[in-house]
Amino acid sequence: MAGDGEQQPGHITGIGGVFFRAKDRERLANWYRTVLGLPVTDAATAQLGPTVWAAFDRETAYFGPSYPTYMINYRVDDLDAALQRLRNDGMHVAPEIDEDDYGRFAWATDPEGNRFELWQPAPGR
Repeated sequence: MAGDGEQQPGHITGIGGVFFRAKDRERLANWYRTVLGLPVTDAATAQLGPTVWAAFDRETAYFGPSYPTYMINYRVDDLDAALQRLRNDGMHVAPEIDEDDYGRFAWATDPEGNRFELWQPAPGR
């Protein structure tokens, strides 16, 4: 336990993104762009401050083996510590960790079986 009010690493620091399935992601993204003014790119994503909004193809496997409509991406300060905290609590953690220019990503499920993504942003993100 960290002393003097210090928080141990591996905690959520914010919402990294809100991702959802769409029947026609380009059409839906265009609707959000033209009707609500969301700054959607050709990749059907929008950057809202530090949060990413993204429409995914309905048949994507990115959300895991079940068929949820939404998935939340949580920013974390230390991905490895967060994954260890989840494992210590008996939660299912997917074995893979992805890394790209945006940072490191991993997936787990909460006690009700909802899959979520953890993201440790790359420096400067």
